[in-house]
Amino acid sequence: MRHARGYRRLNRTHEHRKALFANMAGSLIEHEQIKTTLPKAKELRPIVEKLITLGKRGDLHARRMAGSQLKQDQYVAKLFEILGPRYKDRQGGYVRIMKAGFRYGDMAPMAIIEFVDRDVNAKGANDKARLAAEEAAA
Repeated sequence: MRHARGYRRLNRTHEHRKALFANMAGSLIEHEQIKTTLPKAKELRPIVEKLITLGKRGDLHARRMAGSQLKQDQYVAKLFEILGPRYKDRQGGYVRIMKAGFRYGDMAPMAIIEFVDRDVNAKGANDKARLAAEEAAA
């Protein structure tokens, strides 16, 4: 029996899994929509929803707790300045997972995980701004 073994291991050590979800949560906060495998998306959802709840609280302790999970200040800033106020009146269910077929190489089930009421222009905005700055500098 597998009582009290609630999480997927995803063929990774604990440290690797923790880093993976920190990076994926940061990417989801930055782009507001990412494509990944279905098991990873299902494991990422509770992590991101707890981070949004911290963003709704907005106090210093919540900011420090989010910073310990996200590892990059730009993601923490967006979480508390944009996403927290956006979902202030919502009682949970900030993230949706949509199945997106199977990956060609290994037939892994794919999914798109995105914020409900997301900003459509946020996806790839930082990449476009970085490219524009590089072209202007050259």
